[in-house]
Amino acid sequence: MPDSPPPKPQPSLGDPAIARELEEMVVYRDDQIIVINKPHGLAVQGGPGITKHLDGMLDGLRFDSLHRPRLVHRLDRDTSGVILLARTAAVAARLSALFRSREVEKTYWAVVVGCPDPPAGRVDRPLARIGGPRGERTAMAAKGDPKAAHAITEYSTLDTVGRKFALVSLSPHTGRTHQLRVHMASLGTPILGDSKYGVEKSRMDGYAEALHLHARALSFPHPAGGTLSLQADLPPHMRETFAALGFIAPAAAKPRRT
Repeated sequence: MPDSPPPKPQPSLGDPAIARELEEMVVYRDDQIIVINKPHGLAVQGGPGITKHLDGMLDGLRFDSLHRPRLVHRLDRDTSGVILLARTAAVAARLSALFRSREVEKTYWAVVVGCPDPPAGRVDRPLARIGGPRGERTAMAAKGDPKAAHAITEYSTLDTVGRKFALVSLSPHTGRTHQLRVHMASLGTPILGDSKYGVEKSRMDGYAEALHLHARALSFPHPAGGTLSLQADLPPHMRETFAALGFIAPAAAKPRRT
C-alpha cells in the first residue's frame, strides 16, 4: 500500500492531551508493526466535515522510528477496535498482501436487536454500493448484478437476552464496505445503534445511540515469523450496554505470538 496522503489540518500533536490519547490507543508495538484500539467516532481518514482523523495523527505514532506509520486496512468511523499499522513501506506491502489473500483472521463483536435464526451460520449474499439522497450506501444485490460484489460473513450467537437482544461474534471472509452491518440487518437483527441500516429497529430507549460494533481481535502471520494474535477492549458505550444486558466482557487477552 502506498504512503498515506498528506494529512489535513489536525489538532496539534504537541498537545499533551493528544499525545496521551495516542499512547492510550496502542495495544502492541514492535520494530515492524503498531496495533491500536481505535475509539468509536474517530474517522480513519479525512473527508467532508472531518477535522480529526487517524491518518492525520500517524506522525504522533512514530515513537523511535524515522518512518511515518502506514495504514494497511480500515474501520468505519463508528466501528471501534483493532487497527494494524506498518512501520515501514516494506512491511506495509507484506501486510497488505496478507489482507488481500485473506490470511488475516478478523473477529468482531456486535450487539444486535433480536436473535439470529439460526443462532449460528453463514451469510453469503452479494452487496453493491448504490447512490441515494443521503449519499452512497451498501445494499443487498442480486446474483448476476454487474455491480454486485461477493460477500461472506460467518456469525455465531454468544449470548442472548430473551428474544430482544443478542451478542454475536462475526467473522468476515470478505471486506466489503459496511458488510457486517448490512448482513446482520438482512437477517432481521440489525446492529444496535445502526441508524443507517437498522432503520428504527436499531434504536432502543435506554441504550447509547452509537453503533455497537467492535473489531475485537486480529490474528495474522507476523512479518518476522510466527502468528500474532491480539484483542482490543470494548469502547465505553458498549461496556455500559454489556453491563445493562448482563453480557460478559472479559478484558482483552495479552498479545500472543506463536
